[in-house]
Amino acid sequence: MRLRQLQLPLPSSATSSLCAALPRSWRPRPLRFIRTLTSPPSPSRSLSLCSRSFCSDSTSRPFAEPSVGAPGESSKRAPLKPGLYLVGTPIGNLEDITLRALRVLKSANIILSEDTRHSGKLLHHYDIKTPLLSYHKFNEHQREQTVLKRLKQGEIVALISDAGTPGISDPGMDLAKSCVEENIPVIPIPGPSALVAALSASGLSTEEFTFVGFLPKHSGARKERLLISANEAKTQIFYVPPHKLHQFLEEASTIFSESRRCVVAREITKIHEEFWRGSLREAKEAFLTRQVKGEITLLIEGKADCSVEMPSEDQLENELRHLMSSGHSLSAAVKVVAEGTSTSRKVVYSLALRKLGQQLKGGDD
Repeated sequence: MRLRQLQLPLPSSATSSLCAALPRSWRPRPLRFIRTLTSPPSPSRSLSLCSRSFCSDSTSRPFAEPSVGAPGESSKRAPLKPGLYLVGTPIGNLEDITLRALRVLKSANIILSEDTRHSGKLLHHYDIKTPLLSYHKFNEHQREQTVLKRLKQGEIVALISDAGTPGISDPGMDLAKSCVEENIPVIPIPGPSALVAALSASGLSTEEFTFVGFLPKHSGARKERLLISANEAKTQIFYVPPHKLHQFLEEASTIFSESRRCVVAREITKIHEEFWRGSLREAKEAFLTRQVKGEITLLIEGKADCSVEMPSEDQLENELRHLMSSGHSLSAAVKVVAEGTSTSRKVVYSLALRKLGQQLKGGDD
């Protein structure tokens, strides 16, 4: 009964007197402790990233946006050293960026960007106010000396591309090479990569693979590259612009054979992400009337038992004739056929002299 009576509301002075008279173990806990537990979270900590993302999908859930350079954090981290930072950025979904990448972008003296308008959206999203300087394939050589000068003066320079990892089918390779030659630190900040994301989810072999990237524009050079890829046992990975997909599938199905399995990975990490799987023949039919959008990562399975399956003399002769009729010299044609069919150059050259002797008289090599 005594405990129940203590819970009745009393004037503040009476409460203080009574509490002082009670044993310490019976006294109620301080009210300030209760207020700490029940106080609502600060509105600034409940900001949802999804509310501002231009590329989140329907399954995204709100979560607290990481605070770059939060109080108390900076003292635990060593300051960034001067150098060139190659920063991987999202290939679609803005949530695919690391805390380290955000820290570097905020701390840099300048950010080199392939398209400042495109990258400006990313920086605005994370409230990063570091100055941007355009750096793309049309001006990278003109910019190089200016950037190297700033790096030698001890600045922190971050390089980003429109999406993914700089230098991988994007500007950055030449600048990184020049920095290495000048003993300027080059620091990679790992991040998204379309080729790795596509390979990991493709269902094809990931033990060995060849990243080819974009094929040459010239028809002869493009078919040369496809011929070499068609005879490799490794998974082959290509970047294909959407308007070139039909052309690629037509040429690849002829050179690789229509039965070879492939994966068409499109809009990776975005709302309309698609992984199409099937044979090259089926892909050619499936995409014949489709007008697809967005960059495409296309993977083709490696050749089975390529070390056992040797081409016939007729096949070698046909390849030689095709290359030479396209303008290749004898030595260049022999080199391409030898590399593409795993046949020794000596054997291919001897065959060329026997089969194409009359055609070679008076000329080439």
